[in-house]
Amino acid sequence: MAFCPICNRAAAQRGDNPALPFCSMRCKQIDLGKWLNEDYRVPVPFDPDADDRPFYSPPHEDKA
Repeated sequence: MAFCPICNRAAAQRGDNPALPFCSMRCKQIDLGKWLNEDYRVPVPFDPDADDRPFYSPPHEDKA
């Protein structure tokens, strides 16, 4: 038996519960809201030698 990471109630198995690992769609939406509000964050090691350029930069067009 799995337990919901939001409310700690028992969560039914996959066949009976499309919201697994959550107990309900409500808890699934609460979790999504926490990600979107940046309550959860993935830690990134600090690198003092890294530059501040964005991870993605669009391709440059040659103006010939």
